[in-house]
Formats: sequence, C-alpha cells, structure tokens
Amino acid sequence: MNALGKARVLLEALPYLKAFDRKFVVIKVGGSTMTDAKVLPSVIRDVVFLEQVGVWPIIVHGGGPRITAEMERRGLKPTFVKGRRVTDEATLEIAHKVLIDEISANVVELIQQEDGKAIPLNGRGSRFLRAVKKVFEEDPGLDLGFVGEITAIDAELAQRIASGGVIPVVAPIARGTDRQLYNVNADSVAWKVAAEVKAEKLVYLSNVPGILRDKDKPETLISSVTMSECKELVKAKVIVGGMIPKIEACMAALQAGVRKTHVISGLLQHSLLLEIFTPEGIGTEIKM
Repeated sequence: MNALGKARVLLEALPYLKAFDRKFVVIKVGGSTMTDAKVLPSVIRDVVFLEQVGVWPIIVHGGGPRITAEMERRGLKPTFVKGRRVTDEATLEIAHKVLIDEISANVVELIQQEDGKAIPLNGRGSRFLRAVKKVFEEDPGLDLGFVGEITAIDAELAQRIASGGVIPVVAPIARGTDRQLYNVNADSVAWKVAAEVKAEKLVYLSNVPGILRDKDKPETLISSVTMSECKELVKAKVIVGGMIPKIEACMAALQAGVRKTHVISGLLQHSLLLEIFTPEGIGTEIKM
C-alpha cells in the first residue's frame, strides 16, 4: 500500500478511534483461535493495537479442549450434561491449572511479546469473578459438581486496570462466598463482564465467519440479525451446536445494556480490526 492509501485507511478509522476512545471492548477468544499457534499471536497483536490507540480491550478465554486432553492424559473421562462439564475436585484442579496457569499465562506472555502490558484476572487470584453453584430451575436435583454461575464482576477493578494501559486476561474460574472455586462457562463470563463494564462491543471470535444459512457455504453469511430473528433461526435449526450458546450470550448482553454484539471469524487475519474500524464490519452483528 502506498502512502496515500495508508492515509485513507487512517482517515476512515478516525471516527471509530474517537467513538471507542476509553470504551471497553470485550473479546471472547476460543475454539480454533486458542489452539492455532499461528492465529493466536495475530489476534493478540490486534488486541495490543486496540489498547495502544485508546480502546480498553478485555480478553475472556475458554480452554475446553485443553482441559479434556489433560483429563484423558490422567485417565479421567470427561462428562457433559446440558453442555456443561461435570466438575468434581480432580476436574476442577485440572481446570484452573489449565485455564489460569497455562492459557492465561500464555496469553499474557504473548501480549508482553508485542510490547503490551497484561494481567490475569479470575476468581482464584482475586475477587474479580464471583459465583454461586449452578442450579437448574427446570431440574433442581441435577448436580454438576463445582460448576458455577456468575453473580458479580469487579467492574471498578477492570476500569482501574484498563485506565493504566493494562489488558485484563480473564479465565472462567470464579470464587463463591464460601471461597469455593467454580468452573464457569466462558461464553457466559464474557457477556457478564461486558454487561458489568458497560462495554461498547462484545465480540465472539469463532472458527466460522458468523451465522451461516448453510453451514457449508460461507457466502450465505448473515451480516445482521435481530434477537427475534435469532430465535427463529434456532427453531429452524440454522443456528445449531456451539453457535447456540454464543448467540444466547449475545442476546443476554444486549438485554443487559451492551451496545453491540458480534460473532466473527478468529481465523481471518485482522478480523477484529475490520469489525471495529470499518463501516461494513465483518461476520454477524446481533442487535435488538
């Protein structure tokens, strides 16, 4: 790109730089994005760029495949009920070791390699994430062990950290009032964090471009969809599998006051920057 082209890109981005100055953008990173050694550093580079130009990014990550792999290595069989991992003491120990000591630590290291600053946040090392044991209203007798549901986020702590030029890296391990640690669904953590910090955007990085009318045809991407349309797409089995909890999280975030929510591909280079700094965006926007 020549100098004139670069100038045009900067001018196009200027209104968005102003709009997002000192505003939170919560980015949920998961799936193939987390496990691809080539993709994750590129995403981290974009996140550091956001912080450098005045945006306040918060990274929320999961780590389900890594937890499963470690369980199997130790001879433990993973069990899932209603899409959640049954978590006994041994599984919980593996979960917070993998999520905090390995994945969060790696993300923080990658941010530092890009000359950014970051700090891991969770319920083990602080009271940033607080939770209670997950209870299913439709089946109160169902016990998944140490599986939690977020009750509170320390939004003031997040603001102080972000205003100091530090990127929070959030692992979905929360602490109860009884000081018990709980394993929490990362998609739920992301929208709860976004709601509590009054985020301008909540972005889910996925291994697909967004909501597709035909899962085998990227050209059938739905660029914008309302909450009521999402519900119809779920009924029609257009939205299926792992996309369902992401869309439900987006809708919950909108109802809680988050301004915009998106599901985009984490595998496309600079997808995060394209979503935030271009008028057409990328992926699927879920709106009220």
